[in-house]
Amino acid sequence: MSKLSQQEEKELILFIKDWLKSHGFNQKDLANELKIKSSRTSEIVLKIKELHKKGGIFNIAKNLIKIEQNWLNNIKNDYPETKQTPPYNQLDLDSLVNQINQDTSE
Repeated sequence: MSKLSQQEEKELILFIKDWLKSHGFNQKDLANELKIKSSRTSEIVLKIKELHKKGGIFNIAKNLIKIEQNWLNNIKNDYPETKQTPPYNQLDLDSLVNQINQDTSE
């Protein structure tokens, strides 16, 4: 495989930063998924270069897609748990305000 040019490297990093931001993740999350110890951009670049050597842009894309699928699956799996706690409704708030009023008037 040919090496990534500086321009390609720069474009990939910009893409990855935008991609992370659009999904609400950061470089530390990406580093964890890539199984690297540091979340510094230079370390991520080294890992991207390693992926490129093993299979070119296709391999980089394949790995990023796999990471995105993991994140999306985790979000779907977390959703029912967060939905289980019912929000306060108006009656709950009214009873809390009444209780506060009673407590402060005594």
